[in-house]
Amino acid sequence: MIGTVIAALCCFTPILVILLGAVGLAAVLGWLDIVLLPALALFIGITLYALWRRQRINSRG
Repeated sequence: MIGTVIAALCCFTPILVILLGAVGLAAVLGWLDIVLLPALALFIGITLYALWRRQRINSRG
């Protein structure tokens, strides 16, 4: 869940863009979406899988 929150914050807020621009790494911003969007999808998938497994284990009793 922590990974999902971190990836969501990086994708949906301009904080990372402001920080990279402030430290002189604005050239990195071009490929940032190529990394962050798949990371978000991966962490959401892992979170959903963990929730599904927990529900399956709890339903067995």
